[in-house]
Amino acid sequence: MSIHNVVDFSQAHTEGERYRPAPEKILKGDPEQAVFNHYASPCGQLNAGIWEGAVGQWTVNFTEHEYCEILQGVSVLRDNDGNAKTLRSGDRFVIPAGFKGTWEVLEPCRKVYVAFEQKA
Repeated sequence: MSIHNVVDFSQAHTEGERYRPAPEKILKGDPEQAVFNHYASPCGQLNAGIWEGAVGQWTVNFTEHEYCEILQGVSVLRDNDGNAKTLRSGDRFVIPAGFKGTWEVLEPCRKVYVAFEQKA
C-alpha cells in the first residue's frame, strides 16, 4: 500500500450516479440526487464521497451508519415521531443505522458522506 492509494476528494474525478428516490418514497418536489462515490472498501462495507440533492422531500430508512458534513444548502432531517433537525453548511453529524424518517432539501444540498454498512 502506498501514498498513491490515498483518496483525495479534491482531486477525485469520480463519475456521478444520478437518481431519484422510488416514487412511493417521494413526499414532495422532484428530489433528483447524485452520488460521487470516491471510495469503496474491498469488503464493500465502507463507502465515502459526495452527495448532492435537489429540493424535495422523501422517506428514508438508514441501514448503514453514516457520517455527514454539509458543504452547502439547507436540509431538514425528521424522525418518525416528527422531531426535526435543520442541517446547514458546516454541520457535521452521524445518522445511526436504523434511523427512519424523512429527508427534506430546502435549498440544493451538497454533503460529504462516509457510510458503514454493518453485516448482520
